[in-house]
Formats: sequence, structure tokens, C-alpha cells
Amino acid sequence: MKTYVLRRLLQTIPLLVGISALSFILLQMAPGDFLNQMAENPAISPATIDAMRRNFGLDQPWYVQYGMYLRNILLHFDFGESFSRHQPVFTVIREGLANTLLLAGAAALVTWGLAVPLGVLAAVRQYSWVDKTLSLIAFVWLSVPEILSGLLLLMLAARTGWFPVGGMHSIDYDSLSPLGKARDLAWHLALPALVVGLVPLAGRMRQMRGSLLDVLRLDYVTTARSKGLDEGVVIYKHALRNALNPMITLFGYTLGALVSGSFVAEIIFSWPGLGRITLDAILTQDQYLVMGSVLMASVVLILGNLIADILLAIADPRISYD
Repeated sequence: MKTYVLRRLLQTIPLLVGISALSFILLQMAPGDFLNQMAENPAISPATIDAMRRNFGLDQPWYVQYGMYLRNILLHFDFGESFSRHQPVFTVIREGLANTLLLAGAAALVTWGLAVPLGVLAAVRQYSWVDKTLSLIAFVWLSVPEILSGLLLLMLAARTGWFPVGGMHSIDYDSLSPLGKARDLAWHLALPALVVGLVPLAGRMRQMRGSLLDVLRLDYVTTARSKGLDEGVVIYKHALRNALNPMITLFGYTLGALVSGSFVAEIIFSWPGLGRITLDAILTQDQYLVMGSVLMASVVLILGNLIADILLAIADPRISYD
């Protein structure tokens, strides 16, 4: 297992280099740059713009800029400096990444905490009114865009006052007790986590239902029933564990989808995460901040897939990566 994990980690290096190269080329294809926007300010002289262009290295060809950027990352773990914030990129995205991971983690609890038991319930009650109702809800929710669900929940919060309409903390957050701070954070986190978590929930619930139905038709389940075992023991002890294997495989992809899906919810609910930082960086053409945000999101997706493979090996003793 250690050799497999090390090999997977080494394979991420050329993958991240390819992602960074593609992102850098796309940014270079966009018209203008950060300093072109500053040049529109009459208070900033052309000499100042030229000096900043030389300091930022923007007067060099794109391949020279990318070579310097890649060298600084590999040799010094330096992601460059944000043009607009005048801070190291890693310093800017560190807090935003933590907030995005918090939102994605809460959304994952919503997705998997509901998808697995609801999928099992639908499979056990196949063709009953429970199964048909859950299937109808799943099909309806699959057709609702994430941005629409976010706006609907935002309107609900604005009209009822049950939840805050944006932000991560209340105004008096610093004066609250530790328990009060946790409650306040959970209060602000509820709606964004629902928006992000409910999007993949319908699909994962249907996949859990189909996976368990396939396992329940296997011979060893029929044998367990013929021995007189309780139906609950047959389902939850014998069938469910094997039915979870495909879901574990999907865990890594879901984690990446939750991180990318968090970007939309962060903008709608003003959540101070990586999505808002990336959007602001794109609007200001802060290329190194955009690059850092893209690489961090890619690392999360890659690690999610690796975690899924490890969990799959733990859950199924038949799988070995040695």
C-alpha cells in the first residue's frame, strides 16, 4: 500500500504541471492583463505602469513567464505574488481554501448522510410508495440547476429570517463564547451546505439503490436467506458492505464536484472561500492568484480520488494494491 500511495503521489507531479500549463496558456489568450486595467486610472503614470510591468515580469514572453513561475514552485514552493492584493498567493488562498473545504465537508455530510440510507430504504421497499416518492424527488431535483436552488434558498432566508442571507459570521461573532461561535458558524453554513450537498444527493441515492438491488439478487444473499437469517442481518451485514464498494469509488469524484460546486454557493451566499477569491482574481486578471486557486482545487480532486482508492481497499479485502 505504501508503494502504491507513493507512486500515485509521484504521478500527480506531471499532472499538476500539465494543468498549470493549460491554465497559464488560457490566461495568456485573454486580452489585456492586470496592468491594462490599472492604466485606465489617470492618477497612475505610464512610467509607473512600465515599472510594475518589469517588476511583475509581464514584459517577458509567456513561455519565459511560465518557466519562471514553474521554477519558483518546484525549487522554492513559491506560487508568486498577487497583483491586486500585494501578498503571496499562498497567503491569500490559504484561508479561502480552508473555508471552501469546510463548506465541501459539510456538503459531503449532507450528500452521503442522506444518500446511503435513502438509497437503502428505496431498494428494500422496491416498487412501494416510498420507492416511487423518493424516485420522483430524485428526478425532480436532478433537473434543478444549482444556481436556481441557491437563489430559491436565498429568497427563503430573506423572507423568513430563519437563516442569514450571506457571510460566514455575525457582526458580534468575536464577542461570542466558543459554543456560540460554533452555533453561529453552523447557522451561516446551513444553506450553502444544503445547496452544494443536495445537487449530487439525488444521483448518489439512485446509485445506492441500484447497487444494493444488484447485490440482493446474488446467490450468496439467497443462501443467507435460505438459512433463515433475519432480513435485517442479510441486508445490513451481508449485502450492504458489497453494495457500498461502487459508492466508495464515487467518493473521490464527489469530493471534487463538491469543491467545484462550492464556488457557485460561495458567490450566491457571499461565503469567503476559494470560489470568491478565484472570481475576483479572474475579473482583475490576477493571473498568479488564478493559477494558485486552480492548482489548489486540482490537488483536492486528486487527493479525493486517492482517498477513495484507499478506502475501497480497506472496505474490500479482495482488493490489493501491492
